[in-house]
Amino acid sequence: MNTNLSKLDDHTVVCSAKGCRVNAAYGLLWNNPKLHTPERRKTWLACENHADSLSDFLSKRGFLKDAVPVSELTDEMS
Repeated sequence: MNTNLSKLDDHTVVCSAKGCRVNAAYGLLWNNPKLHTPERRKTWLACENHADSLSDFLSKRGFLKDAVPVSELTDEMS
């Protein structure tokens, strides 16, 4: 899974799920407290089909901080 914004061009981002090339709908903002400062946010991108499974993976580890529509992502969130 890619932890950076996967830009195909200036307007298209794809899902971070392995092998998925579908346009992302959500940005999953996460943080591993053992590795990152509390304010740091890493981003996984998720399409409609993978949003739940990627969110569940991060949530079970206590990493998921927020989920936002792709349109709300900023460069600081990557």
